[in-house]
Amino acid sequence: MSFQAPRHPWVPVAIVTGFLILLVALAWALFDRVESSFRPDPVSIANASLTNLQEQNRLTVFSASYNATVTTTLSKLGLSARKTLIMPGTVRYELDLAKLEAENVRWDARDNILYVEMPAIEIARPEVHIEQIQTYDDGGILIALTDAEKVLDQANRKKGVEELAKQAQNPLQMRLARESARRAVRHNFAIPLQAAGVEVKIDAFFPYERGRYKERWDYSRPIRDVLAEQKKKREETE
Repeated sequence: MSFQAPRHPWVPVAIVTGFLILLVALAWALFDRVESSFRPDPVSIANASLTNLQEQNRLTVFSASYNATVTTTLSKLGLSARKTLIMPGTVRYELDLAKLEAENVRWDARDNILYVEMPAIEIARPEVHIEQIQTYDDGGILIALTDAEKVLDQANRKKGVEELAKQAQNPLQMRLARESARRAVRHNFAIPLQAAGVEVKIDAFFPYERGRYKERWDYSRPIRDVLAEQKKKREETE
């Protein structure tokens, strides 16, 4: 009895090789899917940062101290009285973060840039340093015999607060407040991204600057749209 070798000895080898290739492909696909599920997503992180900012409600980005000097004159019964008030105060510059919506945060996947359109700076009502207020009057019969002093004080305090608010709107202080706001917003978005090891450029700007960003703004996409698309793709693959 003689032993006859198989006519096609390569067939079992080819089957085993094909099976191994299939196993490797499946393992790689599984690994890639698992890895992608743990890979930090800049859009999801930015969305979480947006939520945290919105919960802060109002963010003070800058403050400055001013001195208002105002004078009021009162004429009554043929007499007159004058009183001068020096009112120191502090003014806060704020961002109303409740106005920062998902539509104001956009993702440019091509250039890896997160655009944030911040709400306009708002100037809070001045905080008057009451203990530092100084007043000067010219005395006189009108102040001594009538309520002229009370009337003058009320008028001066109102004018003093208005003057503090007016000083706070000077161009230099507004520019400093805006730059501080840019840094604060970029910082709030950048820290979580850096912690996750994601390198992203963050460009924060104000509504009046939209014209400079028109092309890039139109090309980028709102993060809520990106997240909705990601969710849809996940549902389709499950």
